[in-house]
Amino acid sequence: MSNEKQLTFLCIASYEKGSDFLRQAKQLGCRVILLTSQSLENANWPHDSIDEIFYIPDENKEWNMDDVTYAVSFLARTEQIDRIIALDDYDVEKAARLREHLRVPGMGDTTARYFRDKLAMRTRAKEIGILVPEFVHILNYDRIREFMSSVPAPWILKPRMHAGAIGMKKIFNEEELWQTLDDLGDEQSFYLMEKFVPGEIFHVDSIVYRNIVSFSVVSKYGLPPMEVAHAGRIFSSRTVERNSVDDKSLKLMNKQVLHAMGLKMGVSHSEFIKAKEDGRYYFLETSARVGGANLHELVKAATGINLWEEWAKIEVLKGEEPYEVPSEIPQSAGILLSLARQEWPDMEKYDDPEIVWRLDKKNHAGLVVASSSQKRVEELIIDYTKRFYDDFFATQPMQDKPTS
Repeated sequence: MSNEKQLTFLCIASYEKGSDFLRQAKQLGCRVILLTSQSLENANWPHDSIDEIFYIPDENKEWNMDDVTYAVSFLARTEQIDRIIALDDYDVEKAARLREHLRVPGMGDTTARYFRDKLAMRTRAKEIGILVPEFVHILNYDRIREFMSSVPAPWILKPRMHAGAIGMKKIFNEEELWQTLDDLGDEQSFYLMEKFVPGEIFHVDSIVYRNIVSFSVVSKYGLPPMEVAHAGRIFSSRTVERNSVDDKSLKLMNKQVLHAMGLKMGVSHSEFIKAKEDGRYYFLETSARVGGANLHELVKAATGINLWEEWAKIEVLKGEEPYEVPSEIPQSAGILLSLARQEWPDMEKYDDPEIVWRLDKKNHAGLVVASSSQKRVEELIIDYTKRFYDDFFATQPMQDKPTS
């Protein structure tokens, strides 16, 4: 991998994520600058891999992007910024705006909408014939009434720009919807509503280079993320059996989605549902980042591939040189995460040799298991889920807006 000129990466992280990316970028000879939230000043950043850190005031987790643009433009007087990297979903728009302003290569505002705006991505998918749950923009009341008269309740009201299940609400009748919209006031147009589709939810985590999906792995959530977030449940996911119908079908659908959305280079986490009613796959959402909830550890355990590190590598290549995905170590893997009622839960009783990673986070319990046997992974995840409820499980109300 040649790198005649030292590249300067401006990495944006409004949450504590991407340490592996920062380390890999530094190891590849890049100058690494981190722009992060003031509230993360004491986070466990890999300082030996960061040349400079700048902290942004983040009252209520919000950045003033006018001030950020001025600050980064001032920085660019003395720094030749070659890449702007969004390490979290909430940073995709920030990075796109800064790229547009500084004319730095990479995803601009228009493409970024397809990876952040749930309405934009659904509309685009529907345009090219990809199945999506029936939906309506919360904008024109006649269209909303028409939707409710033709699509039976329940429905899911979703904020267009939030990540994961944050801000979602299940709506059971028209009266409940209109009351909710009254409460939203002028924020209504930042929402969409779609048909509630029961089924199994899958995620596909990918690496894209030169418009080609170079790598992808398919996994299935134990419970829908919305149920985990809103009802208070233990989070789990496991890789699906390779070359199964689910594996082949979702890898193909994922390629169609990422091509339609215009991701030329980077990593992606996309979600799909296999409907219980008709057995068909429906696209839910996609993103231009590494999946949250430590899913990169699941991918690493199942394949040996670190998505953060590979992302850094392809950013250095800039699309100018060939990229080769490392050889996979094909295994089955599963992940389990829970809020814990203990400050630092004791997990010594979890000592099976298949455990390959443990979460080290206050008031949390988590682990990843890996095995050559899909059956063994399923057995462990089922057993550990029951034990987690007894040993650690705690819950707290779901926030309407993102928190650190």
